[in-house]
Amino acid sequence: MKITIIAGARPNFIKIAPIINAVKSKQNEGFDVSFRLVHTGQHYDKNLSDTFFEELNIPHPDVNLEVKSGSQAQQTAAIMIAFEKELLQNPCDLVLVVGDVNSTMACSIVAKKCNTKVAHVEAGIRSGDLTMPEEINRMLTDSITDYFFTTSTSASENLLKSGSNPENVHFVGNVMIDTLYQNINRITAPDFWNEHQLQEKNYIILTLHRPANVDEVSSLIDLLHGIDLLVNYKKIIFPIHPRTQAILSESKIEFKNIIFVSPQGYLNFMYLIKNSFAVITDSGGISEETTVLGIPCFTMRDNTERPETETIGSNTIVGTSLKNLQKVFGSFLQNGARKSGIPELWDGKASERIISILLEKK
Repeated sequence: MKITIIAGARPNFIKIAPIINAVKSKQNEGFDVSFRLVHTGQHYDKNLSDTFFEELNIPHPDVNLEVKSGSQAQQTAAIMIAFEKELLQNPCDLVLVVGDVNSTMACSIVAKKCNTKVAHVEAGIRSGDLTMPEEINRMLTDSITDYFFTTSTSASENLLKSGSNPENVHFVGNVMIDTLYQNINRITAPDFWNEHQLQEKNYIILTLHRPANVDEVSSLIDLLHGIDLLVNYKKIIFPIHPRTQAILSESKIEFKNIIFVSPQGYLNFMYLIKNSFAVITDSGGISEETTVLGIPCFTMRDNTERPETETIGSNTIVGTSLKNLQKVFGSFLQNGARKSGIPELWDGKASERIISILLEKK
């Protein structure tokens, strides 16, 4: 079996690492399986791509399509054009895509039009919010996928309700958690740990990236001021994108507790998460890792495509208003973290299950 694995953006790199390890393990067992790694170049900043390949011991990509940035349509079209050439020159039995970025959708469409089967890892998750580009990507990818690998029973149910063949829907667990377990003993403190006198539980992690939160300067500043005042006696570590940092620098506004740092590599970031007091974020993926690590997470969104992180895990959806965040976080400070657990099959073996199933399907 020849598998082409697609990676395009930061979350993809974290998800493909254990899948590649699982393929190599099967090769060592004597199975006739090989992979070709295609990096679309959707994220091309070294801190967003190359670092992850190095830290997670992912082999150098067989090809980098070097698509880079652009509008949703421009980027998707560029990926499709480049990947079509790549796939015609290097045909395979299966194209494996992960997550919900533009590369996932674009490469799935190309593969199907080239009569190549598609496997979608992290299939079936839904936020119900069609204003999110990722939701469109998920829906379109799943509409043409051959083999579905889900992180939760609710994701599997979403697929079955939409008419997917039950024989091809497989609840296998979470590959993001595979990566976490495989690297938990390798995580290291970032260079600024001592500089800012960080200690276990004496700081909060803040991440913001959604356009609604970071593109409008005045609303971003208002939000940061509010978060800055949430906990007067704890530091707030904010790994910030250079573009957002430049926007804030122009305003020349200082914050009492917020410490701006550059985007972090995986091993440093997981160290920061594991030792934090709490996390405030507008990301969906981070809530998975905080759930396994038992760190209280407050997600500034009106919905989540990962409901198990809230129903079972340590995540709380607080909406997009600062007022509600202050209310919910204040309750947490007063009453402590609520009881949480780890979802079913988030045991570090999802990738092994995926490759075993695919080899059975051949």
